[in-house]
Amino acid sequence: MAANAFAWVEIYVQDLERAKAFYEAVFGFQLEKLDSQIPMWAFPSDSSQWGAGGALVHMPGVPSGGSGTLAYFSSADCISEEGRAVAAGGSVKQTKMSIGPFGFISILVDTEGNAIGLHSLA
Repeated sequence: MAANAFAWVEIYVQDLERAKAFYEAVFGFQLEKLDSQIPMWAFPSDSSQWGAGGALVHMPGVPSGGSGTLAYFSSADCISEEGRAVAAGGSVKQTKMSIGPFGFISILVDTEGNAIGLHSLA
């Protein structure tokens, strides 16, 4: 496969505004409203850079949380987002831990019950 395995990530939410506020507070970026038939707010992305784009999505009839899939956000240091997640109404499921030569990870739970990962090299 010549390209990245993932082209897009969607995180399903029940309360789009609450979830938007959480992600903007934790990661310090602004989400962009997408012109779509279903309500979506996109994470910042640059198609010329490594990684995949994604959005918060309110899909009627699709529950949030407990899906068995874990999306990891890039971080300079996982510990930074851990504190902001708690302040923004989320929680820390796994504090920063080493994954050997591959860096560090943390696992957070957002305001909608979704588990999300953080990955940093420091």
